[in-house]
Parts: sequence; structure tokens; C-alpha cells
Amino acid sequence: MVAWRFHSGRLCLDLMADPPSDAGRLARWLHAAGLVPAGTPLDGVDARWAERFAELARDVDQLVRDQLAGHGRYAGPRLDHLNALAAAPPPAPLAVRGEDGGLVRALAVPPDCGALLAAVARDAVDLLTDPVTLSRLRQCAGEGCRRVYLDTSRGRRRRWCSSEMCGNRERVARHRARTHG
Repeated sequence: MVAWRFHSGRLCLDLMADPPSDAGRLARWLHAAGLVPAGTPLDGVDARWAERFAELARDVDQLVRDQLAGHGRYAGPRLDHLNALAAAPPPAPLAVRGEDGGLVRALAVPPDCGALLAAVARDAVDLLTDPVTLSRLRQCAGEGCRRVYLDTSRGRRRRWCSSEMCGNRERVARHRARTHG
């Protein structure tokens, strides 16, 4: 069975929605998010990596929620930490020949925690400093859902993180209220 994975429209928001709780979960997230190419060994991922990514997720969460609440004045340790992580060089991608002769993406050096954190932190900096992208930032309207996403719908009227999950729950609840109420 394939697990459903939330796609927010931004790497940093995906991390915020699904912070890693352990090394195995982080390794799966790094592959699923495309930060490391499929098949790349992640032998160095450990509990310390997971904690560092979880800390970055908390930073992004606070900064994004401040933005959604209209508190545009970023200050303090969360922003300082985000900027420090973003200052490191991100992983260097290479185009190499795959087994079938086509080009595939690889990393120039084995994955490093600081470089992978830098890639996500830079995405957060880009998000937080782009007024057009910020205007598309939304909190899911699903009851009890805290996911945040970019509304890229045509009319900018998207209400849920996922029509299949939160949207379906709301439609079922409305149907029950109509037929049983």
C-alpha cells in the first residue's frame, strides 16, 4: 500500500506538514520530496539529522503561521536559525548517464545534513520573501487540519489541502447533516 503524501506546492511547507519523527521517516521523506535522487544511499541519516529537520520544520511553521496571522515582522531566533541554515551551500546536482543511457540526476557528493537543510531553508526564504507567492498561502479549511499550502487554483478559491482527504470529509459531513438533520 502506498501512503498518501501531502503536496503543498513548496518543499518547506511539505516538511512543515510532515516533520520527521525518526531517521527512517526522514530518509523516506528526503527521497519522496526529491531532495535526494531515488536510489541514493542515506547511510548517514540518524536521530540527530531527524531532530535538525524537525527543528527546521518548527521554524518554518512559526514563520509561516506568523505570516498567515498578519504578523509580517519576523524577528527572533526562528528567523535567525532559518537564515543560518540557508547560508550553507545546498547539494550540488549532476546529470549522469543512467543504466538505460538516459540522463538522471545524482548528487556530486554523498548527502550531507547541512546541505539538505540548506535546500529546504532556502525554499522557505524564497517563500517568505516573495509577495506573489505569499498571497497564495492558505490554511486548510478542513476541521482540525493544520496543513498550509499554496493555492494555485484558477480562481484562487481552493479551501482544502486535499479535495480527496479534507474536502471529502467536509462533503460527507454536509451530506450527513442534510439527510440525518
